[in-house]
Amino acid sequence: MRLPLLFILATVCIDAMGIGLILPVMPDLIREVRGGTLGSAAVWGGVLATAFAVMQFGFGPLLGALSDRFGRRPVLLVSLAVMAADYVVMALAGTIWWLLAGRIVGGITAATQGTAAAFIADISRPEEKARNFGLIGAAFGLGFVVGPVIGGLLGAWGTRAPFWAAAALAGCNVTLGWLVMPETVTDRIRRPFRWARANPVGAFRQIGMLPGLAPLLWMVFVYGVAFFVYPAVWAYYGQAQFGWGPGMVGLSLGLYGISIAVVQGLLMGPIVARLGEARAVIWGLWVEIAAFLILFAVTDGRVALGFILLASFGSVVMPALQAILSRTAADDQQGELQGALTAINALASIVAPLLMTQIFFAFTTGPGPTLPGAPFLLSALLTTGCIALFALSRRRATVAF
Repeated sequence: MRLPLLFILATVCIDAMGIGLILPVMPDLIREVRGGTLGSAAVWGGVLATAFAVMQFGFGPLLGALSDRFGRRPVLLVSLAVMAADYVVMALAGTIWWLLAGRIVGGITAATQGTAAAFIADISRPEEKARNFGLIGAAFGLGFVVGPVIGGLLGAWGTRAPFWAAAALAGCNVTLGWLVMPETVTDRIRRPFRWARANPVGAFRQIGMLPGLAPLLWMVFVYGVAFFVYPAVWAYYGQAQFGWGPGMVGLSLGLYGISIAVVQGLLMGPIVARLGEARAVIWGLWVEIAAFLILFAVTDGRVALGFILLASFGSVVMPALQAILSRTAADDQQGELQGALTAINALASIVAPLLMTQIFFAFTTGPGPTLPGAPFLLSALLTTGCIALFALSRRRATVAF
């Protein structure tokens, strides 16, 4: 299954790259098609990003349910083909409304991350799941790092060049998937499609009915809000706390992304083999708490960079947790489960920027104490709540973890 696994990892990496590829040119592209100031472009950029996340939230369970009924292969291949066409449309877009339509369609196609994770669950033995889910995280981290770099370089050729590159990448990946990806949904695990379970509310309710899983779903959401403090406020925090410019902010985020890719891609297997999945989750949560508290208090940028490496070890939490969830759900619920997780993470990515930027504003503006690291203190508190939710789930679960 090496080539199919390579295709899945390439799909996740291209999803992440596709987002990052276009980020460097979006301010110029928005002003090109709409005019206005950089500030108004930032507002429209926020609208486009929110539309993308909302579509992921709404369509993650739907695509997961479709993959449980019709198979992983058609859902992934059709979504990738539509994604390639969507990038072409955005490359040709002449108005802000075409860009908005492109981001809406892009959010739907990017919701296939849950289907990709379901494929991993299908082909992995129980003891391999945490390691293989870690490979997905590593692929996403690699795309997160490489995408903006390539996008910035391609931006020298014009605001449309990154979109053509993203379309080409998605198109090549469709070809690879068509050639190498087998179907893993057999009649034994095929589940009838029902609209009542193919929406976020229905999927959450169905998965949450499994003993012990409702607290874990809440934990995924709370952890997601805490984790998304990095993309939400890191640029502002770095400037306020350390006087960093854009170059240093980019370097620090790149260091973090590479560190996560190494931990999830190379160290996930040995860590789980030594600790087990449950203890790996708890260990990773305590590492996250320590990193958040240090980033709340640290005043030296060089020290912060050092603790970025520490924070990357907390990335073992989600692959280990996905392995536990995957083993608890039935074989015919893997797409539904992973689609629900995609929706939960999308919801967290909507809530976190609103919450964290408001906390940053409150503690850097006005007569009170100036604490740029306040959002990280909130993340530490939220992560502490995750430990309590995990303990509650372990008491309720019928499957040992």
